[in-house]
Amino acid sequence: MPRLLVYSGIVACALLALVGVAWLANASWWSSYEAKTTILAHRGLHQTYTREHLESDTCTANRIHLPEHGYLENTLDSMAAAFELGADVVELDIHPTTDGQFAVFHDWTIDCRTNGKGVTRKQSMAYLKTLDIGYGYSADGGATYPFRGKFVGAMPTLDEVFERFPDKRFLINIKSRDPEEGRQLAKRLKQLPTEHQARLMSYGGDEPENTLSSEMPNMKTMGKKRLMECMTRYVAYGWIGVVPQACHNTLILIPMNYATLLWGWPNRFVERMHLAG
Repeated sequence: MPRLLVYSGIVACALLALVGVAWLANASWWSSYEAKTTILAHRGLHQTYTREHLESDTCTANRIHLPEHGYLENTLDSMAAAFELGADVVELDIHPTTDGQFAVFHDWTIDCRTNGKGVTRKQSMAYLKTLDIGYGYSADGGATYPFRGKFVGAMPTLDEVFERFPDKRFLINIKSRDPEEGRQLAKRLKQLPTEHQARLMSYGGDEPENTLSSEMPNMKTMGKKRLMECMTRYVAYGWIGVVPQACHNTLILIPMNYATLLWGWPNRFVERMHLAG
């Protein structure tokens, strides 16, 4: 019995020592790295809306709060306003069109926000340019539509975004899971100057993101599968300071409510990811 107690004590001390080493190795204050805050404007300046009973396919245009500004998401003016207010990066959404363009628009269909109907990617850019993208916005259940008639032809192409903001940083969201879309986007981005390409990042479905990454290996991309692989492995053994290969040369987007689960958060974690590219 005394021998068992001795062994138990040794094991307990070893575990405590291991916990202490892990804590010290991941203590944020131990790092001299000063993480810089990056401000990302989601779709530029946009109208906010109630999130009550919100589903993935809920139309958010007809549930906006009372407008406090006159900008709509994913428009050139809303992006300009976001940069003017201090955004470092603007996130935007894209869909390929039947006439070889990329439309900058969030929804899978045009029914919710515009006066048109149909799947966004099944339309020509020429047709999308005829639509009023402010048509469906309402803050009072449809009694009034404050943006109707003010945004006809305001859906931009990705080319127009690049022409308007050649020196700005963008995070491009590919909305589909079509690998061909990644190939089309890579073809377009390769036409940009190298310094412009370096300011672009992308996230979205695994299939198009994998294709984009293989076509443009220096571009920061992120698919859901790779993100999950990166994070689960880091949580499993990141405490020893090793960054999983899945986390190298990629883009990592993490909700703040999960961040405290990451070894070394904030400074030590950010330093490790920065060194991993």
